[in-house]
Amino acid sequence: MEMLCFFQLCFVCGNRGASITCAEPSCDRSFHLPCASNGECVTQFFEDFRCFCREHSPQQAVEAVPAQDTTCIVCMDPVGDSMSYSTMVCPACQHTWFHRACIQGQALRAGFFCFQCPLCRDRDWFITDMLTMGIRIPFRNATWEDNGAYASLGVRHRSCDASDCLYPHGREQAEEEG
Repeated sequence: MEMLCFFQLCFVCGNRGASITCAEPSCDRSFHLPCASNGECVTQFFEDFRCFCREHSPQQAVEAVPAQDTTCIVCMDPVGDSMSYSTMVCPACQHTWFHRACIQGQALRAGFFCFQCPLCRDRDWFITDMLTMGIRIPFRNATWEDNGAYASLGVRHRSCDASDCLYPHGREQAEEEG
């Protein structure tokens, strides 16, 4: 089996050693994992880890078309005038358009527990559709939750910082409640 992989040509770059074959049984296209996005291939990072060439890749079932001058909600650049490999839409609200690369970056930073549609905040349909469309969502907390970056927000303020403190018992007097 390993020798067979050495002779497989990547349909994207044309070089040998393509180790991934399209999951469509009738298709014999092979490609390298790094070539997948350039070849508009979809790699599903769940269950059986299936990969599809551009001809057999899953399509979003949404019948929406972006309005003229629609921009990506993540980068604010134009998304184009139709759904494509690089242009996607939220399946729940059907109003949130984004680039594949932008939503992939969002997924990598948000992790499974915080990933949602940036506009309607749907998680159920959104995560299911994004996984099917080949967006990798790591099973972890958000990167902004790492290293206690927001721990200081949970600390109660204990003294008055106003230039002229108006509290009758003075700046250092701690309140018992509230």
